[in-house]
Amino acid sequence: MTSLPFQQPECLLDLRATLGEGPVWIASEKSLYFVDILEAKIHRFTPETGAHRTWSAPDRVAFLLPAADGVFLAGMPDGLRRFDPQTGDFSGHTIVEAEKPRNRLNDGCVDPQGRIWFGTMDDGEENPSGSIYRIVHDGEKLDITHHDEGYTVSNGPAVSPCGKVLYVCDSPEQTIYAFDIDANGELANERVFARLDHGYPDGIVTDSEGTVWCGTWGGGRVARFKPDGTELPPIPMPVSNVTKVAFGGDDLRTVFVTTARKGLDAETLAKEPQAGSLFAFRTDVAGAPQQVFRLN
Repeated sequence: MTSLPFQQPECLLDLRATLGEGPVWIASEKSLYFVDILEAKIHRFTPETGAHRTWSAPDRVAFLLPAADGVFLAGMPDGLRRFDPQTGDFSGHTIVEAEKPRNRLNDGCVDPQGRIWFGTMDDGEENPSGSIYRIVHDGEKLDITHHDEGYTVSNGPAVSPCGKVLYVCDSPEQTIYAFDIDANGELANERVFARLDHGYPDGIVTDSEGTVWCGTWGGGRVARFKPDGTELPPIPMPVSNVTKVAFGGDDLRTVFVTTARKGLDAETLAKEPQAGSLFAFRTDVAGAPQQVFRLN
């Protein structure tokens, strides 16, 4: 992977996903997992060998986050399930927002304390009915706490390497918000972290120095912001819909980028034939290691 150019994206997997999203690097497998939400597919790509495996899910999977027992917690439209890549099976079913049938789960992350943060959204992307939640495991089941609401399309989220700041997007508002996280996992001091003037903020992650890396839907770039909100030079991408990045490789300096074809007309797709594919480039700052959901 070190042969990739510095900050010059190359296509690694010409997948052309409808809605590629949610990349996570699993160091023990030296592989990247990610999803195609609209096609209800889970993908695993191993850069060293080029091996690519696909699983079909029983419904759309918005995120896939590793747990301490070796399985993944999968965000499905109406709740959470466990996905075992050894068997391909989905098990368990924890319903979220049963009272909001028009909503679905969207993006998620694991923080340094081993907690999951995720958001919901209006599936029609019209109403501010989405919320932000935190998940911990109480030893027997998932304990889900509601924290914030009023999101049309919640995205991100991401947590700073120190575990004290949560970043969340409301994509249609072109805004990234920040919250302080206290020792008990409660949120306070909501503020505007950054606004985008070109494209819409999608998935976000932080690197080892706390820089926020943001995929831009319709923006054709990976936007970057210092922890104080100052915008850094973006990384231009050869496709319009850039959804999220993940840091991987042995040194966590390979940046994998998922993209999407959704919403692009025939003329745009003719100019961007690899839209929806997996891209990668090298960077000089290591990412933060992928955290694992703690099972207490």
